[in-house]
Amino acid sequence: MSTPVHLAVALDGAGWHPAAWREPDARPAELLTPRYWVDLVQEAERGLLDLVTFEDALSLQSTDRSGPDDRTDQVRGRLDAVQVAARVAPLTSSIGLVPTAVVTHTEPFHLSKAIATLDYVSTGRAGIRVKVSLSPAEAAHVGRRSVPGLEDAFAEAADWVEVVRRLWDSWEDDAEIRDVATGRFVDREKLHYIDFAGRSFSVKGPSITPRPPQGQPLVTALAHQQVPFELVGSSADLGFVTPTDAADATRILRAVRDAQAAAGRAEETVHVFGDLVVFLDDDEATARARKDRLDERAGAEYTSDAQVFVGTPAGLADQLADWAQAGLTGFRLRPATLPHDLRQVTAGLVPELQRRGLFRTAYEATTLRGLLGLPRPANRYANV
Repeated sequence: MSTPVHLAVALDGAGWHPAAWREPDARPAELLTPRYWVDLVQEAERGLLDLVTFEDALSLQSTDRSGPDDRTDQVRGRLDAVQVAARVAPLTSSIGLVPTAVVTHTEPFHLSKAIATLDYVSTGRAGIRVKVSLSPAEAAHVGRRSVPGLEDAFAEAADWVEVVRRLWDSWEDDAEIRDVATGRFVDREKLHYIDFAGRSFSVKGPSITPRPPQGQPLVTALAHQQVPFELVGSSADLGFVTPTDAADATRILRAVRDAQAAAGRAEETVHVFGDLVVFLDDDEATARARKDRLDERAGAEYTSDAQVFVGTPAGLADQLADWAQAGLTGFRLRPATLPHDLRQVTAGLVPELQRRGLFRTAYEATTLRGLLGLPRPANRYANV
């Protein structure tokens, strides 16, 4: 394989293992402080990573995916992902910032301007991870609707993305005149009603925020099965998927590309990153012993929706190279513990990939779309 890969990290609490907060270098007392998140993202930026994602939800973290549990020995509570990204943005310069939003219970108008604002604050490095909720507990928090079925929820998510994209385009790039002499601040002819009417939303527009620096901030989604694969193919710029091996990655990519073609997007670049949880140390025995110690503290063996890798940065580089041959364009790594596994990525994995010619040695673009080789889209309403 000679094609360079993209790298992202998924940040959540003290790490993805439920006992991560009890590690010697963890900072559990600082999880709700800006400094903690700034430090993590600055470390990821030192490693030249493409982007970080920030986890979020409308309910407390739980090891029981069917609903809340009563455990008190694991991290509970988190900050709002969009606001964390906005706090981090001015203290970073190159890395992409992609907060998670639960779109099932969040109005697209509100998030469109929040992410547009993040794009301005970060000077073109914003994205959003679209997350669907099928949880009765989360629906009960909102109290305005029942839990949708899988297909309905993802159909609504596709409409949500369409509304957000239209709102980002509802101001043409040169709509702001700011001419003091004539007293004209805006050209009203270059603000557009989006007039979207769907099953879940009826949104007139325009946005109250001018078109973002990237034109369209990055839209991403995590997908495990066919219906979410279709959302990635039809609506996203980047999908995170969870293959079990290279053959499974090939199967998943085929499903995403078929959905992309069915949506009339066959000529567009849609990135697909493979997700892995990583326990990384200088030797495999140390990594495995660390995972065993964490599992013992948690009272159960750690499992995940994504493959769990336990080993060395060089061994992980071998696996990423193998999976990339299947067509994955990048990887999102979930550090089992923070900051340990993040530092293993930046100081161990990145140099190994660079040595193989598979990863950048400097940031080569100033926007997130630029880092991923995506063009700045034309405004759909201009010259119509």
